[in-house]
Amino acid sequence: GPLLVMALGGGLGNVAGSPGEVIGAPAGGISLMLLAGLLVGLGTGLGSGCTSGHGVCGLARLAPRSMAATGMFLVTAIATVYVVRHVIGGGV
Repeated sequence: GPLLVMALGGGLGNVAGSPGEVIGAPAGGISLMLLAGLLVGLGTGLGSGCTSGHGVCGLARLAPRSMAATGMFLVTAIATVYVVRHVIGGGV
């Protein structure tokens, strides 16, 4: 997702530059925001649920599929933060 936003000219998205800064309008505009929402919806369908559903309800039921999905969400989030902060050089 973040790579697609950057490829379409959205930069690193709507990120504040300093701790006290107020976040303004969407960095890529409304059309890019709508595309991102569509991609989130598609990901929810492909993953058979959202991160909250798998992480809260699925783990509480000890569902193996939710355990795998939640683990993948965490690994992806960790990798994304690492790439953005240390490879690309964005972040604070």
